[in-house]
Amino acid sequence: MSRQTQAEYEPNPRKLYRDTERGRLMGVCAGIADYTGISTCAVRWMMFIAGLVWFPLVEIVYVILGFALPRKPTNLYKDQTEEKFWRSMRKSPSETFSDVRYRYRQIDQRMQRLERYVTSKRFNLDREFRDLENQADRAG
Repeated sequence: MSRQTQAEYEPNPRKLYRDTERGRLMGVCAGIADYTGISTCAVRWMMFIAGLVWFPLVEIVYVILGFALPRKPTNLYKDQTEEKFWRSMRKSPSETFSDVRYRYRQIDQRMQRLERYVTSKRFNLDREFRDLENQADRAG
């Protein structure tokens, strides 16, 4: 299987799928609800109202999406944490990015403190005291 063909079949959390397990007819509304983070009931009501207003267009688009969208894979997310991340990412990408940026800043600050400590004279002094304590424990 070629690289492009293999990538098409791998589950992708950024992609829109039909959710046939939670869906009523073809799973399009449930898939849209899952992708956007809106409740399935709300999406169905919006689809119903849009179907009343733009009758033939909405039904045609629904059927096309029902055949064009792939089914949602069962192994789309590795665990609940990954599912939560991707749902928040689709719902508010800027908030998710700012949260990730904040976490990396915290990690970077911790690494800077660690580097300062390891390169300081205090680290060498602490290490010498530890070595002396270990020698005393072995001797006594």
